Amino acid sequence: MIIKILGFIDFLAAMAFLMLVFGIDPFLQFILFCSGLLFMKGLFIFSGDVLSGIDLMASLLLILSIFFQLPIILFYFPAFLLLSKAVVSFI
Repeated sequence: MIIKILGFIDFLAAMAFLMLVFGIDPFLQFILFCSGLLFMKGLFIFSGDVLSGIDLMASLLLILSIFFQLPIILFYFPAFLLLSKAVVSFI
């Protein structure tokens, strides 16, 4: 059950990235919520989970997207990596 919840967090963050890719402005609270959850999930990297590094980098990119206009190509990679992690956790 916990794996599905963590997968849903990945899915929400992937949707935030895809909104940014396609020019839909997500709410600031939604970006902060997703980046906060990803950061908390990314702290599992200290327990030896290598994929949590993706969560930390995605969290950083979401925070930076609030303050700076980042190139769209930077949003594609974390979006699809997080989406693939979410799909695997639901299977």
